[in-house]
Amino acid sequence: MNTTDKNDLRGYAFLRNQIMHSGTTPSLREIGKAVGYASPRSVQLMLERLKKRGFISYINGVIKLSPNKAPMSERTVDVPLVGSVACGSPTLAEQDVEAFIPISTRIAKPNHTYFLLRATGSSMNKSGIDNGDLLLVRQESTAEEGEKVVALINDDATVKHIHYGDDVIVLKPHSTKKEYKPIVLSDDFMIQGVVDAVFPKNTI
Repeated sequence: MNTTDKNDLRGYAFLRNQIMHSGTTPSLREIGKAVGYASPRSVQLMLERLKKRGFISYINGVIKLSPNKAPMSERTVDVPLVGSVACGSPTLAEQDVEAFIPISTRIAKPNHTYFLLRATGSSMNKSGIDNGDLLLVRQESTAEEGEKVVALINDDATVKHIHYGDDVIVLKPHSTKKEYKPIVLSDDFMIQGVVDAVFPKNTI
C-alpha cells in the first residue's frame, strides 16, 4: 500500500468518524489537517479517489458516506493517552494513563511502542500542531535530522524539531509567534519519542 492509499484510508476514517459521531461534514481544511494535506486541491483529489472507489458520494462539494461500503478490514491497537506535553517551554508530561484509544496498525505500526500525548501551547503551530491536538508518539531514543521529537530535559518534556550541530543539539520551535526560541543542548539528553501523526482536537 502506497502513501496515497494510506492517506485516502485515513481521510475516509476521519470523514466516517466525524459524520457518524457528530452528524456534521468537516470542511476541506479540517480534512486536509487530519490527513496532512496543506492544499485544498489535494483534498479534493482525495475525495474524487474515494468517490471512484465507491466509499463516498461527492457532488458540488457535498460529501455523503456510501451505504454498505467500507474499506478493507483494518486491525487496531490500543494506544495509551498518557497526558500532556508542552509545545512551548518544557513542562512535565503527566504519566497517568487517561484512556486507551484504538489506532489503526497502518498508522501505529507493529513492532513499535506508541503512546499519545495532548499538545499544549503554540510553538509548533506552523508544523501542524495546535493546542489540544493529540500526538501519536513512537517511542524512540534517537531521531533523524528535522524530525518532531518529544524531548526530555531535566525531567521536563517538550515537542520541537531536532537539529544536529557540532557537539550540540538544537530543539527548534516552528511557530507564528516570535516569542519562542530554540533550545541548545549538549548531545547527552534524552529523547522520549518521535511524533508520527497529529490528530486535531475533537477528532478523537
